[in-house]
Formats: sequence, structure tokens, C-alpha cells
Amino acid sequence: MNGFIYLLPIVALLVFIIAIVKKVNVYQTFLNGVKECLPLLYSLFAPILAVLFMSELFTISGLSSVVLSLLEPIFSVFKIPTEIAPLVLLKPFSGSGSLAILSEILSTYGAESYVSLCAIAVFGSAETTFYVSAIYYSLCKNKNATKAIIISLVANVFATIFACFICRLFY
Repeated sequence: MNGFIYLLPIVALLVFIIAIVKKVNVYQTFLNGVKECLPLLYSLFAPILAVLFMSELFTISGLSSVVLSLLEPIFSVFKIPTEIAPLVLLKPFSGSGSLAILSEILSTYGAESYVSLCAIAVFGSAETTFYVSAIYYSLCKNKNATKAIIISLVANVFATIFACFICRLFY
């Protein structure tokens, strides 16, 4: 395991050696890459900011609590633990926020509980739909993301149901 700390420096050294052999100006190539990256960063900033703002507003406004209370009966039908509902709701918006919720679930219920197993499976099987869509559609000429987002959210729902079903089989 300790050998992995040397992996990045070794890769960087290999890149420099290959650049020297091929007579590539590493510094100038790096600067050219940065110049090409700036328009990309500019086009990504607004959609990412919007997703982060909306996910925070969803939580602060109390709308997430209302949605959670409406989802409880549906969760019970599919035998999804209601304790993971905040994770299920936040995952399409924010990967780091849902990771924080997953960490909280693991510390509260223990790593080997049914609730934690479902939370881990849901975290791994769902995607940050709105974040990925914001990045992808900011670079795409076709800005109509509605169908893709709906399909992704439906896939996340089925992934959540199936993940909890599989956890029930093995718990």
C-alpha cells in the first residue's frame, strides 16, 4: 500500500523523460493546454454554480423535508429504509453532499447494518444527474436536456429499488 505514494511522482517523471526524448517543450505545451482550458472553465462555471445553489436552496428552504415526508409511504412499499431518504434525494444533485450523508448514516447505524448496506448500494448505483447534465449540456449544442434528465432520474429510482432488494437478499 505504501508503494502507491510513489506512483504519481513516477508518472510525472516518466512524462518528463518522454517529453525530453521527443523534444517537446513541456512548459509551453502546458501553457497551451491551460489557454485551451479557460473557455471550457468559463462555460462550466454557471451551470455548476446553478446546481450547487439549487441543491443548497432545496435543503435550506425545507422543501427537502416536505418531499421526504411524502416519500415515506412509497419507500415503505418498496421496503427502502426511510433513513436513507435524504441520500436518495440529494444524490442526483451533489456527490459530495450525498457522501456526507452516507458518512453520517454509516456512523449512526454502523457499517454492517441493513440501513448502511442499502445506503452504500444506493450511493454506488445512483448518479449525480443534475451535475453531470449541467457539465455535459454546457458543452453541447443541443441544450434540450429534459428527456435525458427524466430518463436518468427514473434509472436512479429503479437502481435504488433494486439495490435495496439485493441488500435484503444478502442481509
